[in-house]
Amino acid sequence: MRQPLVAGNWKMNGSLKANEALLGDLRKALSGGIKAEVAVCPPFVYLPQVAGLIDGQPMALGAQDLSDQDAGAFTGEVSGTMLKDLGCEYVIVGHSERRSLYGEGDEFTARKFAAARRHGLKPILCVGELLEERESGVTEQVVARQLDAVMDLEGVSALADAVIAYEPVWAIGTGKTASPEQAQAVHAFIRARVAERDAQVAEGLRILYGGSVKADNAAELFSQPDIDGGLIGGASLKADDFMAICRAAEQAS
Repeated sequence: MRQPLVAGNWKMNGSLKANEALLGDLRKALSGGIKAEVAVCPPFVYLPQVAGLIDGQPMALGAQDLSDQDAGAFTGEVSGTMLKDLGCEYVIVGHSERRSLYGEGDEFTARKFAAARRHGLKPILCVGELLEERESGVTEQVVARQLDAVMDLEGVSALADAVIAYEPVWAIGTGKTASPEQAQAVHAFIRARVAERDAQVAEGLRILYGGSVKADNAAELFSQPDIDGGLIGGASLKADDFMAICRAAEQAS
């Protein structure tokens, strides 16, 4: 049985005051425990604060990105070593905003995935198609290409210590959501693609859905057999909404 994971991606949001209030509310809500795993991924500058606020709580710390390099003259970059020093367990790689806004390709994303693993971090690898790619019927080809870049570089066994997040780009921050059936179809495809190389790794692999997940649609999405939780954007900034999503994941397990 795969333990559900709900990870909150705060993106470029937050403040010292707002973070303290949000995490205070989450601590109260989680005081009775939860079967699903919960993680929060704040901006780099708030990682130390958030690490302190969730210390001893049933929440894991994650970062939103990392460098493919380990150290050196790379102004503005943050290495996996630094993230590990601050207590991070997870790191998001290949988010659609990194791919589309900053031109990060499949091979570069694969190198970031490898860097995360070198430093004992669990990568949350994001894959997904643009609207025009879905409308052109090439969703599976796009997702396969993104996934294969990582497996070709690191080997399929690397996915045993990783998480995949399927995020249709057309459903991120738009209010649009893939139907449970659409999401399940791609999740099943991802698991089958991995199973072609290693069925055991595929069976244990957690595949999250990311794309305008909200309190009112989470339960139906998480009830699908190959959806193991969510990578949550805007709703992770509201304690009540985020906890409703976490509870939906718990109930679906």
